[in-house]
Amino acid sequence: MPRERRPPAERVRERLARVAGTARAGRMPAGYQRLGRVLVVRLPDDLRPFFPVIGAAWQEALGVATVLVRTGPISGEFRRPRTETIAGGPTETEVVEHGVRWRFDAAEVMFAAGNRTERRRAASVVRPGEVVVDMFAGIGYFAIPAARTGRPARVVAIEKNRVAARYLRENAALNGVADRIEVVEGDNRRVGPAAGAADRIFLGYLPSAVPWVPRAVELLRDDGGWLHVHTVTDARGALDAAVAAVSTELRASGRRAVEARAREVKPYGPGRAHVVVDARVGPVDRRSAVQDSAGTGI
Repeated sequence: MPRERRPPAERVRERLARVAGTARAGRMPAGYQRLGRVLVVRLPDDLRPFFPVIGAAWQEALGVATVLVRTGPISGEFRRPRTETIAGGPTETEVVEHGVRWRFDAAEVMFAAGNRTERRRAASVVRPGEVVVDMFAGIGYFAIPAARTGRPARVVAIEKNRVAARYLRENAALNGVADRIEVVEGDNRRVGPAAGAADRIFLGYLPSAVPWVPRAVELLRDDGGWLHVHTVTDARGALDAAVAAVSTELRASGRRAVEARAREVKPYGPGRAHVVVDARVGPVDRRSAVQDSAGTGI
C-alpha cells in the first residue's frame, strides 16, 4: 500500500470535517510539536467538543501515543507547561537530539525544540578542564552536552524543581555522564559550589536571567571566566540591549566584561526575541577594591 504523502494536518482536518463540517475543520491550526511519543498542539476552544476526534486523528496521522493541547502560556518559577490530554495517557517521553537522550514528562517539564542549536552549542564552548556551573539546569539542557563532549573537569548542575532534578539525574545516567555531573537540588541563590570556583556559568532562565548575574559573579573565579546569560528583549535592537543589560549588572557587581557578544536564539512572541549574551568577565581589580574600601572607611 503506498505511503500517505499528504501533510498530517490535512489528514486530521479531513477526519474532523466528517463530524464537524468543513468550516470548523478549517479553523484547526496546522502546527504541532512532536516530543518523541507525545504530540503537543494548539486548538481554539470552540473545537473542544471535537477534541477526542482530533486527538485520535493525530495519533493515527503521526503514530504518537499521546496528544496534548496547550491550554496557556508557560509561566511561573518552574516554567511548567499548561496542557490537557485529549488522546492517549502517558506523558513521559524521550527525545534524541544531536546524540543526546532527553527523558522527561511533557506535561510537567518544558522542552523547547527551538533551543536545540543553543543546547548543542553548550558543548562546543566548554574548554577541557573547566569547572562549569549550570544555574538553571532543568533536565540537563546545558549540563549534559557540556559534560558529554566538552571534557570539563567538573559540571555543577543546580535545579530547584524536584521533578526536573529527578529527570536531570536520570538523563545524566542515560547519557553516561553521571560521574561528571554533580546535581545540586535547591535555590541557586543559596546552594552551589564554593565562591570563586567556576570558569564558566550558564544562566538559561526566561524571561530573563540578567537579575542573577550578581550571584553568578560570586561563583566565578577571581581571575575571570565566561557567563552565558539568556534573556528576552524587544526584537528591534535586541542584541545591543541584551549586552547593555548584562554589562550594567557586571559593573554593579564590581566586574566588567572584557568582551561581550549576543546572538538571537529564537523569536519569542510578536516583536520579542530570546537572546543569549556570551560575556567574558575580566579579573577582579584588586586596586579598585582597595581604593573602594579606603574610601568608605571599611
